[in-house]
Amino acid sequence: MNTPNVPKEDILKAFRYRHATKEFDASKKLTEEDINFILEIARLSPSSFGFEPWHFIVVQNSDLREALKPVAWGAPLKLDTASHFILGLSMKAPLTKWNSNYINRMLTEIKQMPEDVIKMYLKFYREFQERDFDLDTDKKLFDWASKQCYIALGNMMTAAALNGIDSCPIEGFHQSKVEDLLAEKFDVDTIKYGLSYMVAFGYRKTDPHHPKTRRDLSEIVSWK
Repeated sequence: MNTPNVPKEDILKAFRYRHATKEFDASKKLTEEDINFILEIARLSPSSFGFEPWHFIVVQNSDLREALKPVAWGAPLKLDTASHFILGLSMKAPLTKWNSNYINRMLTEIKQMPEDVIKMYLKFYREFQERDFDLDTDKKLFDWASKQCYIALGNMMTAAALNGIDSCPIEGFHQSKVEDLLAEKFDVDTIKYGLSYMVAFGYRKTDPHHPKTRRDLSEIVSWK
């Protein structure tokens, strides 16, 4: 496999171009190739132990988008104008616990590990949950899974920006009310999955009114 060599300046240009797009140009749509590319980036994203504790719902149905508005105060304008709108779901304890059926399936069917390796892997994973990270509650396990799901979010937005596609991550929603809606309208098993974020993709209607502001590198990095 050839080593990737994307020019650094092109990557920096994409990060400087990217901004949290509040309103999209509703007349401009991503192609099927574009959205599948973004979703493939999510699929290829890394996760702790490689367990991929996520699921993504692409919401294109206008009625479902409308149903999200009352429980997602940060989303209405994006729901109206974004080309594609994605819900980032993270797995809950019934799936991510070290002895769950899902974890066993990942090791046997997806990773296709031999039995002795699986036994060793599960030992490490159990120690990680019970000792190293103290993941002893359902809430802690969900928050841990969300950390992994956010890696996919960052990668999707970066890949989009590198291709001139705008995005906006959204946490402005009422979590319990959204999950009630997901169970009712989206056929989501909320015992197994919870919503970590929403993210909209499309093309900006206008350029941002203010330049990007960040703290200086010397303020956020220490060398020892």
